Amino acid sequence: MRPAHPFYMIRHGETDWNREQRFQGQMDIPVNPTGLAQAAAYADMLRAERDDWSGWYFVASPLSRTRTTMEVLREGLGMAPGDYALDDDLKEVTFGDWEGHTLEALRDEVPHLVAAREADKWNFVAPGGESYAIAVDRVRRFLERLQGPSLIVTHGGIIRGTRHLLEAIEGDAAARGRIPQDNIYRFDGNRGRWLR
Repeated sequence: MRPAHPFYMIRHGETDWNREQRFQGQMDIPVNPTGLAQAAAYADMLRAERDDWSGWYFVASPLSRTRTTMEVLREGLGMAPGDYALDDDLKEVTFGDWEGHTLEALRDEVPHLVAAREADKWNFVAPGGESYAIAVDRVRRFLERLQGPSLIVTHGGIIRGTRHLLEAIEGDAAARGRIPQDNIYRFDGNRGRWLR
């Protein structure tokens, strides 16, 4: 599957849980001051890409960290901060019972599950959660609905799924790939790339 239109996909700005390396999943954790600065920097990067963003579809995950990132970057582009859509399919992969925990703590508590995750990160399902392989169905649905050029603010897991689908990156490699909070993923209808 290949969307016919270009899009930019952005990971939300940093949260305290990102900094502490806690599984966030669908817990609604706000961006921290670093995350606010990253959102403002996204606007600068986007202005360097194009002057006019009118006619582009702006959409975000409904979690507050993505909404705040979207609103700060829209304001930086000189656009009404709240004028964008929300889409549940853009929510982060849920890590169920692991949300709020660090991998280091889980290694002590449930080493057999951490070992299973490390053996097959793409397909591993934390208790009460979902795998990247499951979440990629949401990503596919979302991408199939895109009707024109789009700017999307979402989460690392969703960007991993997008790259898996559009760049044919093997699942486990996609799951292990770093998704930065200071860069923007651009898909031009043919190939994907990071802006810097």
